[in-house]
Amino acid sequence: MPATNTTSRYGAVSKTFHWLTALGILVVIPLGIIANDLPYDTADQLADKAWLFSLHKTVGVTLFLVALARILWALSQPKPTPLHPDRKVETVLAETVHWLLYGSLVLVPLSGWVHHAATEGFAPIWWPFGQNLPLVPESLPVAEAAAGLHVVFERVLVVSLVLHIAGAIKHAVVDKDQTLARMLPRRRIAQTVTTQTRNGLVPAVLAVVIWAGALGVGSMLGVYSKGSAIAAEGPALQQVESEWAVTEGTLGITVRQMGADVSGSFADWTADIDFDDTVTDGQAGTVDVEIAIASLTLGSVTQQAMGPDYFASQDFPTARFTADILKTEEGYRADGVLTLRGVEQQVRLPFALTLDGTTAQMQGSTSLDRREYEIGAGMTDESQLGFEVILSVDLIAERASE
Repeated sequence: MPATNTTSRYGAVSKTFHWLTALGILVVIPLGIIANDLPYDTADQLADKAWLFSLHKTVGVTLFLVALARILWALSQPKPTPLHPDRKVETVLAETVHWLLYGSLVLVPLSGWVHHAATEGFAPIWWPFGQNLPLVPESLPVAEAAAGLHVVFERVLVVSLVLHIAGAIKHAVVDKDQTLARMLPRRRIAQTVTTQTRNGLVPAVLAVVIWAGALGVGSMLGVYSKGSAIAAEGPALQQVESEWAVTEGTLGITVRQMGADVSGSFADWTADIDFDDTVTDGQAGTVDVEIAIASLTLGSVTQQAMGPDYFASQDFPTARFTADILKTEEGYRADGVLTLRGVEQQVRLPFALTLDGTTAQMQGSTSLDRREYEIGAGMTDESQLGFEVILSVDLIAERASE
């Protein structure tokens, strides 16, 4: 079988690309549906879900590269002419569907890849070239928008695929012509002479209009910003009267999941700080920090982190850290007890302190072992979810006026 196309038949390379793409679509779409529908209430379920999503993403990226190669090959080859050039409307519709298929084969995996690159954590692509994309930041709004685009483009792909298959069946069963046979392997096709039909840009323009319409429907349905990665709702903490009032600050955590660091922060927390900046050695004050667990945002695993196997925010809505503030030769540290998920553990938090009149800037971090708090107890494989959790604090506080 010749490798290249002619105006009456497809060559071996085009056929190989066609059926390889078809196989990829038949694999990647069911994988995505199954992975998306799987529960993730337990550690084992989350691990299974992540594994299937990794397979889905890996096949998707492969399909994207195959689609690009297929398009480049198609541009270099003559296209077999329609067997029924007199059926102008049918020919235009067929070419429009082809435009939709080619475009969707690029847009679906590309939007999924952008979503992956913009999201921290969960289900890596199985390849050695990294997980990021140039110019794509790790950003929840970008991830949500890309996820919505992925859904919309995937729906266009499915509809186009159904129309393409229906057209092929119609040619084989109703018209009984050689349209389908042209793409089947090892089939000898009689040379036919047909008039070249030129539809110009009409099919391409129609395809763009359909994509624009699909994007508009997606916008009306709100698929580009569902807020699914935003922290769960929880009761707001009561404000506290403190000698030092926190005016701004970040209470963050970093975990390692599937070989990648995933960082997040708590949006709602309070600090009651009693501190004497004149103390040069020994206890300089106390601190009492209360944290609303449900205010955590942690990349793509925010909602999973709230589940019963992890932070269990429904049963344990708050965490508390009460400590003495000590001034030593090495600097400052807070020594105390962190109560999390009903478990109390001693924690030491070294920190740097900069004083400027009545303003104090504090930065510190410490590491915790999640297993000591029974978080992710079923995740015993450290390569899936690291045991160490980095807790970081960065705040600015103002001394209350006397």
